[in-house]
Order: sequence, then C-alpha cells, then structure tokens
Amino acid sequence: MNKLKYIFLSLALLCFLQLTAKDYKASMFGIKSNGTTLNTNSIQKAINYINENGGGRLLFYVGRYLTGTIQLKSNVTIQLDEGAVLVGSTNIYDYNINNPYTALIYAEKEQNIGITGKGVIDGQGRDVAYNLIDQIHNGIIKDELKNDRPATRRPRGIYLRECKNVEITGIMIKNAADWVQVYDQCQNLKIDRITVDSKAFWNNDGLDIVDCKDVKVTNSFIDATDDGICFKSHNAKSMCENVEVRNCVVRSSANGIKFGTVSSGGYKNFKIINNKVYDTFRSAITIATPDGGMIDNILVDSLNAYNTGNVMYLRIGARWNKGRNGSINNVTIQNVYAEVSDGKPDAGYEYEGPIEDLPRNISPSSIVGLPGQDITNVTLRNIKIILPGGGNPNYAYRGLKPAELDSISEMASAYPEFSQFKELPAWGFYIRHAKNITFENVKLTAKARDYRPAIVLDDVKDLSFKGMKYIEPGGSKKQLHVYKSTGIVQNKK
Repeated sequence: MNKLKYIFLSLALLCFLQLTAKDYKASMFGIKSNGTTLNTNSIQKAINYINENGGGRLLFYVGRYLTGTIQLKSNVTIQLDEGAVLVGSTNIYDYNINNPYTALIYAEKEQNIGITGKGVIDGQGRDVAYNLIDQIHNGIIKDELKNDRPATRRPRGIYLRECKNVEITGIMIKNAADWVQVYDQCQNLKIDRITVDSKAFWNNDGLDIVDCKDVKVTNSFIDATDDGICFKSHNAKSMCENVEVRNCVVRSSANGIKFGTVSSGGYKNFKIINNKVYDTFRSAITIATPDGGMIDNILVDSLNAYNTGNVMYLRIGARWNKGRNGSINNVTIQNVYAEVSDGKPDAGYEYEGPIEDLPRNISPSSIVGLPGQDITNVTLRNIKIILPGGGNPNYAYRGLKPAELDSISEMASAYPEFSQFKELPAWGFYIRHAKNITFENVKLTAKARDYRPAIVLDDVKDLSFKGMKYIEPGGSKKQLHVYKSTGIVQNKK
C-alpha cells in the first residue's frame, strides 16, 4: 500500500471513529472536580471502559481534576472543555516514575487517540520537582542530581510513544517538571491551536518531536524556558520525516526552533513556514547533527525573529556518532527578517539561559561542518539581518591571519551551540567546511562599526553571492574574507 493511500485510509478511519464514538461525562465514573480529590484511579477506569466499549470521548467540564499518571488507550479522546483543568499531583509517587517515559498523560503503541478542547493541563511542575528533590536529599530516591536538578523521574506533561493517528488541539499545557510534551516514534500526528506556557523549572522544552513521521504543527503559541519547538532523533534506525510547522509563535530562553541536539537517525522532508520567534537566548533556528544523523531536504520559509541571540546555526559534529558520519544537505532558508540583541534576550525569565562562553563579541550566524564532512547545498535567499555590530578587539579578538583562523578549534565532540567557538572573525556569517552555498538577495546591517568583516569563509567550495548588501557605519573596509576556499563568485547575475 502506498503512503498516500495509507494516510487517507488512516484519516478516514479516524473520522469514522469520531462520528460513531460515544461521549462519556467524567462524573459518570466518580471523577471529582473539586481540585483536592485524587482522581487517578477513576480517570484510568473511565479510559479503560471507553477503550473496551468501542471508543469515545471522556468529557471534562468546568472544574479542577487532580490526578497522577493516566494512560491513554486506543480510540479514546480526552476532551477538556473551557474551564476544565487537569491538575498534576505534587506527590512524585503518583506518577509512573519507574517508567522511562514518566508523564502526567502517557500512552504507548496506541492509536486513534487525542486530547482536545479549550481546557488546561497544569503539571504543577515546580512543586513536583522540588518534592522529588526532597526525596533525593532524604535518600529515598537515588539520583545523581546534576546542578541540584533530578536527572530522571521528573514527569513530562504528555509522553506518547509509538502511537498512530494522534490529535492534540486547542488545549493549553503549562508548568511541566521536564519537557512539556514528547511525541516519540509516532505517526500521523496533528497538533493545532495549542498554547504552551511552561517556565516552571529547567529543561522545559515546549514541544519535542522524536523520530516521528507525518506530522503537522500549526497555529500554536509556545513560551518555554528551554527549546521551543525541538526535533530529536534518538534511534539510529529511525528519523523524523515529513514534518510541517506553520503559523506558530515561539518564545524561548534557549533555541526557538531546533533540530537536535540528540540526532542519531536524522531528519528528512521538513517545511517550516511562516513562524515567529522572539526573546530567544540562543538561535532562532538551529539545524545540528552531532550524533551521526542525516539531515536532508529542509525548507525554512518566512521566519521573523526579534530580540534573539543568534539567527541561524548549521552544524555537523561528532559527539555520540559511534563512527557514523553525520550530514546536512539540501537546506533552503528564505524570506527571513531577524534582529539580533545586543543584550541578554531572555532577561526576565524565571530560569534564564546561562551567561556563557565569554569573553566574546556578538556571534555571527554560522554554517560549520567538519574536515571532510562538508555541509552541502544550502541556499539563503531574501534575508535581512540587523546586528548590533560594535565588536571590540580589546574585549575579544580573532584575527584574519592564517594562524589565527587555523587556531579556531573544530570542537567536533562539543555540545553544538552557536557560541561554542567563543570569538569568531566575522560579524555576519562564519562559514567553514561547506560546499555549494548560495547567497541570494541577503542584506546584513551592523548598527555600529565592527573590527571584523561581515563574512569569513574557511574551506568553502563553490559559493555564489547574488545581490549581496552590507551596511556598516563607516564601513569602507572589505566585508568578505576568503581563506582556503575555491569557486567563490561575488554578485553573480
């Protein structure tokens, strides 16, 4: 059966089930809305009953429904009406902490499931995390406590693994103790019109898509104290594939939209269209493969970024790659407007990103492969980036002499981050170990004079500039520096 026919039949089955399924009020199962009664067993009984009787929706009306981990089953949708709040217990023992996929709502190998409505899932994550830390300090639970943060057992808001035909629409998810929601090796996943407000604790990724296929994320707002929308690949035999992210707004004290960090299998066939990123400590868009994964056919179109620490970072590394060489190929980033901050973009978050990798001046956008592993076939088109400029050689300095450029470490095994190299020799773009790169109608503006040129190329093959513009106060210096590179064509018509 071909792919399109499979998707059509799956969607048709889902629609049929929705039309024929029954609705069940939560109160039928003794589920209380007073915010104090622990409803875990009652909610689970309701889900099991609906699953065993042909499927349907479990309806929650106005009220606060306290619960620990509940396991969603096939053909069951949780419907949270406006005013309904599913409240996570603050007792860590009310969660499936012996399961590697600890979460408030959990499912594995189920199909035709959903969480819909205008209600709220509130994980009470800060209280949960603090109570977990107390148990660790008391010696009841063993955990390595990195920076006094539990490494395991913090519950996510939602964790769905190996599920098919999933719909998450309309709801708000807030205050998780860990990643807010994780969809791991799922297929036919629809996320639409959701709101994420999760700044309760560390590692609050707003949305994690892990090795999933046929995914649409649309019309959503995400405000998180870690990566906003994050694609991951945990399995070397799997990959994220056929993913569309459209009409979303992201605020993040890490990266706005990110491929990685874990990238064992890779990412293929992505469309990231008409999105906005703001108040972002790290990069508006990061595309990284440090763990041997393949990245191919990525389109980023119509991205607006404001008050961000960096605009774009493309990176091949060799961290946990186990001898496999990662690759980035066929990436188009176009119709971008971005403003880079001269301060700390996430100032005011309860959990701000760290002040790190100093001294360095404002970092450029970067495309950085490894020796013998070029990033290939990248097109940057219709892009305007406004940067602070003002790089001060007396604060941090990286010169253009061969020895100075060669002294930039490859950092193959390091965590991939735009600031990892500290001072870089360009204020606009730094490109190293890359091939077949196209700049078309790109405008770089520095608000203040910088000691560095706009662009530095190091070990680049076949790069063309068409309609390139540089604006820098008093900027009469040469804005392009070419080193160990061939086939560089400027202002090609």
